[in-house]
Amino acid sequence: MRNPRSLGRWLSWWLAVQTFIGLGFVCVVVYVATSLNFSAKQTEELRHKQDVIRHLVREIATPEELPSLRHKLDDFFIGHADLKLRLTEDAETLLYMTPPAPEPPAHLRRVEFEIPSPWSGTAVLRAELALDSSSDAQLLRQLAWTLLASALAGAVVVSAGGAWLVQRALLPVRDLARQAAALSPENVGQPLDGSAQAQELQPLVAQFNALLVRLDNAYWQLEGFNADVAHELRTPLATLIGETELALSRERGIPELRDVLGSNLEDLHRLASLVNDMLFLSKADRGERARRSPVGSLAALATEVVEFHDAALQEAGVSVRVCGDGGGGFDAGLLRRAISNLLANATRFAERGSMVDVDIEPDAAGGVRLSVSNVGPVIPAEHLPRLFDRFYRADAAREHGSTNHGLGLSIVAAIARMHGGKPFARSAAGRTTIGFSILAFASSR
Repeated sequence: MRNPRSLGRWLSWWLAVQTFIGLGFVCVVVYVATSLNFSAKQTEELRHKQDVIRHLVREIATPEELPSLRHKLDDFFIGHADLKLRLTEDAETLLYMTPPAPEPPAHLRRVEFEIPSPWSGTAVLRAELALDSSSDAQLLRQLAWTLLASALAGAVVVSAGGAWLVQRALLPVRDLARQAAALSPENVGQPLDGSAQAQELQPLVAQFNALLVRLDNAYWQLEGFNADVAHELRTPLATLIGETELALSRERGIPELRDVLGSNLEDLHRLASLVNDMLFLSKADRGERARRSPVGSLAALATEVVEFHDAALQEAGVSVRVCGDGGGGFDAGLLRRAISNLLANATRFAERGSMVDVDIEPDAAGGVRLSVSNVGPVIPAEHLPRLFDRFYRADAAREHGSTNHGLGLSIVAAIARMHGGKPFARSAAGRTTIGFSILAFASSR
């Protein structure tokens, strides 16, 4: 596993690299511009000296004046030790040459040119003018080292300054880390104070605080779930223990013991049903998906569920109407269970003599919306978002907790999620509608 890198060192390093590259580019530009300037200056100096030499040569008219020319040239080159001249006639006869340097220069610029002979119309004087540029080369070398040292020093200074600025900028982040470290299950919902954070970190703080709120809700839901499970299990277990102890307290006949065992079996079935529902919800929470297969008619499937509930519907004095239809790839068994839970819930709270509607309609997203509505008590708006929570019972809407353990609508929501959908509920004007949307696929996955 790779160790996490230091943000301060990383930023300092790259600031130093970028600064060195930037300053290096500037230094190269300065060096090249200076070098070109020196070269232009040397070229101009050679051109100027070439014009002077031409002028001095043109001042003589006969070979007898050559000593005068040499004297003038000697005077001209006084103070110009960096200049050397060699003057010949027809490239054979040496007319003039400056004294050679003690050591041959390392950098020498030469220019050769011809001068018409002043005393002969056919002869040509050849001149070779050399300029020693060693001093300029030395100056350029010193400039290059100076610029390099300046670029390195600037990069080091920027890196150190960047490291200091990063440390200062991360102080609020460290404070945020201390706040997060102080969180515990008791105060996990307490938001972090991000007022001192930079603007770029504000969205992260906001998302983290939203996560804390969700964790707090999940924590308290888990606590409530544990309490509800204990409550749901305690009642049948207490009944089983009490009836068993009572049965063992004295001698009883076989018929009486059969009654006790039958009553205990009912409670055991209820416990088994509760455990199975909890296991089903646990699998759904872990991401288990529906096993899809082609379902040609959801209306026919809903009609089967209605026929299964026929006795309960007659006892409640309500009738059922199935409206609409749809098809696709669904888990038929899970849909039967969801419709059965919704229908049982509607039957319990429907007014006697009313009609319960099972509506099946296409969804705008390409799926199906399936809902069951009944006429009965209105569920307060504050209870609607929590109808699908486990073991949740609204006082006015779920008064039959003695026979139902409160997981029916939670299972409906889980089945909807397993089909890629979600549940919904609304209650107004004396009619309550609870259902879910699911995505339809032509084939199983």
